[in-house]
Amino acid sequence: MAITDIGLQQHEQHLQAWLARGDHGSMGYMARHGNMRSRPDELQPGTLRVISCRLDYLPADVETVKTLQQRDTAYISRYALGRDYHKLIRKRLAALAKKIEAAGGGEHRAFVDSAPVLERALAEQAGLGWIGKNTMLINSKAGSLFFLGEIYTSLPLPVDQPQQTSHCGSCTSCLDKCPTDAFRAPYQLDARKCISYLTIENSGAIPVELRAKIGNRVYGCDDCQLVCPWTKFTQYTKEQDFHPRQQLDKAKLCTLFSWSETEFLSNTEGSPIRRIGYHAWLRNIAVGLGNAPSSIEVIEALKSRLTVDNAMVKEHIEWALAQHAEKL
Repeated sequence: MAITDIGLQQHEQHLQAWLARGDHGSMGYMARHGNMRSRPDELQPGTLRVISCRLDYLPADVETVKTLQQRDTAYISRYALGRDYHKLIRKRLAALAKKIEAAGGGEHRAFVDSAPVLERALAEQAGLGWIGKNTMLINSKAGSLFFLGEIYTSLPLPVDQPQQTSHCGSCTSCLDKCPTDAFRAPYQLDARKCISYLTIENSGAIPVELRAKIGNRVYGCDDCQLVCPWTKFTQYTKEQDFHPRQQLDKAKLCTLFSWSETEFLSNTEGSPIRRIGYHAWLRNIAVGLGNAPSSIEVIEALKSRLTVDNAMVKEHIEWALAQHAEKL
């Protein structure tokens, strides 16, 4: 936890340039609210300081790279394996805000990826790390596999000085090893080519030219973090709520593809995965199955869903079957 003031002029310019290039794709919410995202006192009038906090999320016994190499297994971004972090962290920040108010007065408001907030910029400015070439916040003692949350406060609290300057140096692993070449340049991510965007934020079809590159990643992507040398310093979570549910850290693609909509809703209750909806879930897994090793099980699983009442999903299933037709 660290405290910063609210001057984000340099980060505001970076955000405006990113939006001007259209790199936010269909995420229209990134362009709404004017400059409120980079000006905390416009979002919450009276704000003078921001308390920035981090919480690690990777369980020690969860595989990462090994799962990516098992092409018949679904890879789900490791932040999404357990309970939805929004409510858990916001509840704790709200409780902390009440304690601060009781001790020193003022007005406070907690955020966890729930409003137009430049959380990485604020965390960098507070000293929790630096924004790396992969646009993620990196901490020299904890890597980047952690959540961020903020408390906006009207109290003129003493600010912390950034303790960590950029330590990316000449390394370009995150840029070089992105499966879909989503980085225009260091610190510049074209979300329209990012697997996290394609499988989560994107509600339409996944571009055909990118499908084979997605591999078995069915919800998000961690590659640009996993290849980062600083990830070896990852601090493992002690939160049981972040441990995998439904064995999602090692579930087979065919198993997940067999879920009915009722099962999907039940199995993802309290999970961030539910937000994409059942049809996007099937779309993503169909692509994963198209990239999986050819087998009777995979082909039959795909064929069993051809009667799905959704044109987008059916088109992705047909694409997946075509990939196996070429291999057999």
